[in-house]
Order: sequence, then structure tokens, then C-alpha cells
Amino acid sequence: MKQSRKVGLIGVGLMGHGIAANILRGRHALCFLDHPGNQPVEDLLDAGAGAKSSGREVAEAAEVVILCVTGSPQVEAVLFEPGGVLEGLAPGTVVIDCSTALPSSTERVAARVEAAGGRFMDAAMTRTPKEAEEGRLNLIVGASEALFAEVRPLLECFAENIAHAGPVGAGHTLKLLHNFVSLGFTAVLAEAAAASRRAGIDDAALLDVLGKGGGGGVVLERLRPYIEADDPSGFRFSVANALKDIGYYRTMTEDLAAEHGVAEAVLTLYRQASDAGHAERPVPELISLLEGK
Repeated sequence: MKQSRKVGLIGVGLMGHGIAANILRGRHALCFLDHPGNQPVEDLLDAGAGAKSSGREVAEAAEVVILCVTGSPQVEAVLFEPGGVLEGLAPGTVVIDCSTALPSSTERVAARVEAAGGRFMDAAMTRTPKEAEEGRLNLIVGASEALFAEVRPLLECFAENIAHAGPVGAGHTLKLLHNFVSLGFTAVLAEAAAASRRAGIDDAALLDVLGKGGGGGVVLERLRPYIEADDPSGFRFSVANALKDIGYYRTMTEDLAAEHGVAEAVLTLYRQASDAGHAERPVPELISLLEGK
């Protein structure tokens, strides 16, 4: 895939917009599904992208279809509902699912895509919209060795670090493990920061001790701007999305008959915040919610 390819994208949201922009910068042709949930797309259109009115039309115009939607129900809908991708899928077309999805659903989706003559890989994303716009996402890929090697040059247009986790489904499995650790640590840090404020500890002292000790790392740095200045922009991820991802992790562990007691506690925290009307607030604001503000 070193030559220019015809790429279709479904899901031009906070992450998908950056993917789209970098595919165009990589000199690939791009079309995308016109959808109310898209971010502004004028820059993409000005750079040569085309808008399509259905998943079928996207597939008909593409050699590679990238999905960047919310989760498994949305993936299945855009692929299989009337007018969906599967209706326009040509033999050999590659479907790349960059969403966060349940591995059990991913395996069923892959089977249906392959039965229709397509090829499937999961390429779950980590990092934030900022890195998406910079072309510096992390991708966790589930695919055969041959398909991974074929598609990697295209993935490199929008990703900095690409890990081949194993066969189809392994990417989504490892993404859920990653997000459990990341969002679980976010919950721990948010609760600790709220307790610290209740105890009258200076925020700067908390950040200094955590940063130089066992609390240091990526998640603390994402939360730091909010702890210092009530700025949630370091972690633009909603409580609703966190609840969805931890719920997927819990379901996956149940399918695996794996222990998930800690996940239940983390899930409860995000569910309580969502049920209290804060589903669309960014996760750093958990600190204020737990503090009682």
C-alpha cells in the first residue's frame, strides 16, 4: 500500500477527523460518510475529500474502508443495516475497524465481512484527538501477518506506534485491557485528588509527590492541567465513553471467566457520574464531582 489508495472513512468525529486529514496528507484519495456526528469537514473537502450519503456508497468508492465509530452496535449498524458498507463491498476490499469494540462482536463482524468477499482487521486506537490531528496515534492491530504487512504503510499515515497484537480480535482485546488500566488509574487519581483537597493538601504538593513517586505517568500528566487550573483539555474523553469502555471490559472478562472485581468498582464510579447527569463531561471533572462541587 505504498502507492495511493482509495480510502473510505465512516466516523469523522474527534478522532476520525485527524485520521482523515492525515490520510489526505499521505496523498491517498478519501471519501467519508456525511453524518450529523461529524466534526466540521470543510478543510477535508477543500483538500479533495468527497462526501457520500451512505455506507454503501463509501464502500463502492473505496479499496479500504476505515470505521471510527463509538462501539460494537455502531460498527454492526454501519456494516450490516440496509444501505450499509456490506452492500457496496467489492471482493478484496479491506475493512479496518478503529473503534473500541467487544472482541466477541469483532469475531462475528470479521466472519460476515469475509463471507462477503472482504478482508477485515481491527486497529484499535489509543491517545487523544490532539495526537490524531498530528498523525501520532497508537494502533493495536488484530490481523493476519500478511494483511498487517500489506496495510501498515497506510496506517503509518496517521499512527506513530503500531503494535500487531495477534489475529483478528486481539487488537480490540488489548485495547480494552489498556483502557481498563488507563481509566481505572484515572478513577484512582480522581478519588485521591478529591480526598487530598478535602484534607487541605495543596494541589501542587500532591502533584509533586505523585509525579516523583508511584503516581507518575501519562494519566497524571493528562489530569495535571485540571488539577492545576480546572482545564480539562488534557483528557478529552467523556464519562459516557469511559462508562462504555469499562462496561465492555467487564463483559469481556465475564466471557473469559476472568476476575473483574476492581473493574466493578471502577464501573460503579463512572456509572454514578453518568446517572447524576454528567455523562458528557470530560473525565478530569470527576475530581470536582467527587469533591462535591
